[in-house]
Amino acid sequence: MPNGQENAQAQGVWPLADSPAITDSPDKAEPIRFVGNRKGLFWLAFKTGLWTILTLGLYRFWMKTRMRRWYWSAIRPAGHPFEYVGNPWEKLLGFLIAVVILAFYIGIVNLILMFVSFSLLSNNFAAYAVSFIGVIPLWFYARYRARRYVLARTRWRGVRFGLEPGAWGYAFRALGHWTLTVLTAGLMWPRMTFWLEKYVTDRTFYGSARMNQGGDWKMLMPAITHAVIGVVFTGGAALSIMQNPAMAWMLVGSMPWLLYGLVHYSVESRRLLANEKTAGGVGLWSQARPRRIARIYGFGYVAVFFMLMIPLVPVSVLIVLLEAQEVGLRGDNPFFVWLGTLPRTLLTIVGVLLYFSVFLFWNVLTQVFLTMPILRHYAQTLAVTDADKLYDISQRARDEFAEAEGFAEALDVGAAL
Repeated sequence: MPNGQENAQAQGVWPLADSPAITDSPDKAEPIRFVGNRKGLFWLAFKTGLWTILTLGLYRFWMKTRMRRWYWSAIRPAGHPFEYVGNPWEKLLGFLIAVVILAFYIGIVNLILMFVSFSLLSNNFAAYAVSFIGVIPLWFYARYRARRYVLARTRWRGVRFGLEPGAWGYAFRALGHWTLTVLTAGLMWPRMTFWLEKYVTDRTFYGSARMNQGGDWKMLMPAITHAVIGVVFTGGAALSIMQNPAMAWMLVGSMPWLLYGLVHYSVESRRLLANEKTAGGVGLWSQARPRRIARIYGFGYVAVFFMLMIPLVPVSVLIVLLEAQEVGLRGDNPFFVWLGTLPRTLLTIVGVLLYFSVFLFWNVLTQVFLTMPILRHYAQTLAVTDADKLYDISQRARDEFAEAEGFAEALDVGAAL
């Protein structure tokens, strides 16, 4: 049995029934399969999440490593699974290094800003505002560094991926593009998306092959149409509600359109950009469908909400009735009288357990009903073109990355996978 299959089965990953979504891919295209099931993912997410809570968050570095190995092994271009070889100790050490650096940087900068603000303006508002703006480039810096680490620890067919250094260049470009996007009320969003993706893609390697992002930012303009219409309708609805609160019903139609517009742009821009990516003559062909992703989001969040409500509603009702019993609103019901004799410490412990269980099951259920279905759709609608040229690509040197994803973890920029 191949090593990829052994690793996948050891983690509870089993092949799903084939349901290829590639219908008109170019010649010499190798489809990508996604193997796995919700049951294996549920128990892995539950066990790692529980250990993370019991260790007060320390185990999250091991949790992310195990989750990535599960997902990576489930994605199989041309029948070969990806491999994630990241080390949780690297993540922990990187996090500690980043915390020390950020604490020193933010502490010194804030101290200087506070001094200047009080000296010149006699208040600290300007210092807080400048301090917040000063942290924004660090967010972009951390995202680039996190992506570099993940690629450096990802292999396919034994060949390493990699990303050249360039985090500060990315950070300042992102800051400039975001400023332009905000000043143009979002109309330059496609321009920002294209150029930031091109900056990262053109510095990405698969073995000895450098990737290239082709195309032009104008090709993304049609993808933003639904989002623009949604913004216009939602803005008009908001103005109407300000004049007449009875017009709140207008949001029922405008908000879903806006939300779908954002999903549509995200999926369609990814598809268009993927179709223009090449590396050593090898290309990609994506047929990701915005409506399918929108349905996953819709049904997924509804499923997660109702599953969380099943234990929360009866427990919440019980707590309310218990409080009512204490103030004498429930009479002498024996059941509530008995509950009233329980130690308050026990009730506090139950409340704390319920509080943490909500976070635990939120993470588990979103993995099962949102993250996995979305990733599966992207994988099953993607193909590798001219895959025979992969044999011309050779290995690259290992990227020694001392601080791993420390800055992304410390700043919580959402670089989970």
